[in-house]
Amino acid sequence: MSPPLRVVITGATGFIGSAALRELARSRRSRGTGVGPLVIRALGRREPDTSLIDEWVYADLTQPETLAGACSEADVLLHLASFVGSDPDMCERVNTVGTAVLMDDAVRCGIERVVHLSTAAVYGPGPHRGTTVGELAPAPVSAVSRSRLAGEAHALAAGADVLRTGLVVGEGDRWVIPAVAKLFDAVPGLWDGGRARVSMIAVEDLARLVVSLVGTGRPSRNRVFHACHPAPLSCGELLRGLARLELLPSLPEVGELSWQECLRQLRSADCGVSERQFALVARDNWFDSEDIWRVAGCSPGHGPLRSIEEAAPWYRSLMSARTVTP
Repeated sequence: MSPPLRVVITGATGFIGSAALRELARSRRSRGTGVGPLVIRALGRREPDTSLIDEWVYADLTQPETLAGACSEADVLLHLASFVGSDPDMCERVNTVGTAVLMDDAVRCGIERVVHLSTAAVYGPGPHRGTTVGELAPAPVSAVSRSRLAGEAHALAAGADVLRTGLVVGEGDRWVIPAVAKLFDAVPGLWDGGRARVSMIAVEDLARLVVSLVGTGRPSRNRVFHACHPAPLSCGELLRGLARLELLPSLPEVGELSWQECLRQLRSADCGVSERQFALVARDNWFDSEDIWRVAGCSPGHGPLRSIEEAAPWYRSLMSARTVTP
């Protein structure tokens, strides 16, 4: 029997990390990685589901001393934790400094396979139309995206495969679909005609992709990949799909709105979603993502609309709770 592959995962109690942990555990049961048994060590401030892991180590990316030896005797590091709030200091401490310390530990411990989760937001404002890695220089505009770009540099220095994701949807998504619903309340209509194409990925598909990289049987090669479903989703498809699932009001009555009219209504509504965030779903914002699926030997799955449909009851519950006035 092959010796166990020892995997260290961060972010295992978060939206994406918890999905990856469940997929790791499923692969362990089915030997789905193709490399023999797995031993899973979770790093974090909170212990995840103990039935899914072999070991939990308290670790805080804002406290470098807690990361010393975190990767000892491991073969693979999946760094899926990040801070996505607006506090610039926390962005720097978690996404840049914490990542640097963790990657240094991975190098010291001799880990050869590292997967680091980043974001396509490092490119800054679009429109982006089928952009490939290397075609466009990153130009981040927020503290989050600047710190995550800086974190990428530390991961690449450690030999990581860096995954820049698009918009991630599915059960546990508290930003993308809820924000679309808020935007539609403020700006009811087909935004810019609904023609924009957007890169998205279902959280379950992203988890499968990450775990497939665990089992590729090769060291990581300090490369950057776009990690989205290879087929971008049109804004019109998204809005119609959400209306069909009763996550938005019915669309037949609404007409097409020019981008200028969209912005005028958004500014007057003051719904708490910025123009830059609006553009992520209402203007072209898609990236060529074919390469990573070939490298991982993984099918991209049915796409984000299927995941949204499966998560529709969860989304309804979340958005209903947010509309209740205390």
